[in-house]
Amino acid sequence: MKQVAILLLMAIMLNGCSSTRTLQSTTSGIFQAVMFGGVGDASGFSFITQFTVNTDFTLNVSSFQFLTQNSVDNNPCFPINGGTVSGNIANYLVNSNDTVSGTLTYTVKSGGNTLTLTGAVTGTATVTGTGTNTSTTLTSASVAGNWAMTGSGTPAGCVNAGGPFTMTES
Repeated sequence: MKQVAILLLMAIMLNGCSSTRTLQSTTSGIFQAVMFGGVGDASGFSFITQFTVNTDFTLNVSSFQFLTQNSVDNNPCFPINGGTVSGNIANYLVNSNDTVSGTLTYTVKSGGNTLTLTGAVTGTATVTGTGTNTSTTLTSASVAGNWAMTGSGTPAGCVNAGGPFTMTES
């Protein structure tokens, strides 16, 4: 019985010495994304967005706006507000040195067209509190990866395309 109690105490102590933290909240900073590459009207996208990260690592997008309007005869691939916007951060980790890593997936859908960005998140976590009462806030975040546009090709020129992108928090 004494051995079980000692093992249980050691397990509790080791659990408290974890070298990683999970995200509790994120600043509502504004992110700007710039996409490179693509073809014709399915190229040169850029946008600004604002979001927080939910406890299940999905994004709560509070604002989105394209900075570029790629269109043929004033018929854009996406409306200026993007249509339906969603995303998540998978494998989100706050390391012991308060650096952040994870994989962002950000999706914009409208009509038959979908724009998907997938990339590595890096940044800094500001940790407040002690012990189990810590709150972690993502700051100075950036994302680099690849984007892909898929869809119906409607309007004309909105064809399958892709390339690299960067997204930076301001």
